[in-house]
Amino acid sequence: MNWLWLVSYFFGGAFAANAIPHFVSGTTGRPFQSPFAKPPGQGLSSATVNVIWGFLNAVVGYLLVTRVGAFDPRATTHILAFGLGALLISIVSARHFGQFHGGNTPSRR
Repeated sequence: MNWLWLVSYFFGGAFAANAIPHFVSGTTGRPFQSPFAKPPGQGLSSATVNVIWGFLNAVVGYLLVTRVGAFDPRATTHILAFGLGALLISIVSARHFGQFHGGNTPSRR
């Protein structure tokens, strides 16, 4: 197995997971942070920009997983690389965007 394949699957998972909040926010008509906002990653981009950004992230994730190497969903190392990329970008995103949407504050009951 080529270790570069695992790197590709890791980043494929990261791009695939990053597509979700942008695409969902955009398709529900909500503005959301994107690299194209001012300031980047902090300001809000339109719903249309987020749909396009989410779609492009999904395409890149797909290409990294299906066009590099021979991804096998039954191969534990392939799934672990993909899943780890998705998990890490999700945690980083939760921490970053939580500061803008109240997700980093402890819940009060």
